[in-house]
Amino acid sequence: MFGPTYFDEDDAMGGMIPSSMLRRAGVTAPKRFDEYYRCYPVAMMPGPERENVNHGGKVIMPPSALDKLTRLHITYPMLFELINGMKDRMTHAGVLEFIAEEGKIYLPFWTMQTLLLEPGDLLQIKSTDLPPGQFVKLQAQSTSFLDISDPKAVLENAFRNFSCLTKGDVFTFSYNDQTYEMAVLETRPETEQNAIGVLETDLEVDFAAPVGYEEPKKPSRTNTPGSTHGGLPAGGMLHSQGTMAQAINYASIAPTSTSAAVGAKAVSSNFLLGGQKLNAKKGSKAPTPKASTPVQGVSTNPPPPTIRRTNGPQPLRLPPGKLFFGYELKPVKKSEEKKEVDENKPRFQGQGQTLRGGTRRKGQDPSTSEGGSKPVGKDVAKKDLGAGGGRTLRDTPR
Repeated sequence: MFGPTYFDEDDAMGGMIPSSMLRRAGVTAPKRFDEYYRCYPVAMMPGPERENVNHGGKVIMPPSALDKLTRLHITYPMLFELINGMKDRMTHAGVLEFIAEEGKIYLPFWTMQTLLLEPGDLLQIKSTDLPPGQFVKLQAQSTSFLDISDPKAVLENAFRNFSCLTKGDVFTFSYNDQTYEMAVLETRPETEQNAIGVLETDLEVDFAAPVGYEEPKKPSRTNTPGSTHGGLPAGGMLHSQGTMAQAINYASIAPTSTSAAVGAKAVSSNFLLGGQKLNAKKGSKAPTPKASTPVQGVSTNPPPPTIRRTNGPQPLRLPPGKLFFGYELKPVKKSEEKKEVDENKPRFQGQGQTLRGGTRRKGQDPSTSEGGSKPVGKDVAKKDLGAGGGRTLRDTPR
């Protein structure tokens, strides 16, 4: 009834009839999708820039590819083999949209680098099936990947733009306006295609050391900070002889010492050197400064003398495992001791003085003065109150 060429791959009913019915009718099963397209990077696609497509694992194909795929026996999700026959390179990808111009296919930039393609090269596209992935081992191509605080969450978000991963690929993803490269070292389960699907599966991810990463060298137990190569260790000299109080010159920085204040005052002074007079006398021993012709680029001022502090506090450099508590112990005085000290202090030891010019003698009556005694009591009453001469209102005398 049906001829062997009745059902071809362009028949609209070809994708709806099972292959067992076709075999019974003597018809061969439809072939899988296999076409050639001119490849271009996503950046050359008309319209706004789509960064998620450029850092993903899906391609954009023309509408005619969708029409042909609906006529074939395909499984979802749609996965394809991308083959560059000229360079013998192959990888796998999914499809995002069917909006490209006829005869063209747009690829992420990292895919074109993996396949060693140039814009406009021919690329073979074949439909394929891949098993769900169980394990993948990745390796960052830069140590900057270690700066990501939560790489698991970042990769989970990046894998939303991927449908499959192929062993040997170096894909890219973007995070915080920075592009990271990641190589696929191993995939499980192992298949002939060396690829796995990452959609609707629980994928275990392992990381290898990033390219260029070096393990930090652990210092040996016999090394000490003083045994470092290249001179003194960072921070200054490590004191190894004598007590710690001697090493830091504790006698000069103790609270009871005055040498620390003197040393600080001397260091803070700006006038530590001897001066010179402009009008030097004839008999002076100091030589008169000679005039010099200034030279361009050469300073005539002598370098300031280096003042090294010897009586101030020294930097505290302790060996590992040692502590120093160098504070002076001052017992707290009790309230009873303070009262005894206050009572023993002498009071009012100065010599008293009067308001008059004469000095007051010991045992002298304060009512008498130096020249005589002052009348008091009834003597004042006996004094003649009218002893003095008076005058009348008249002009004539009385």
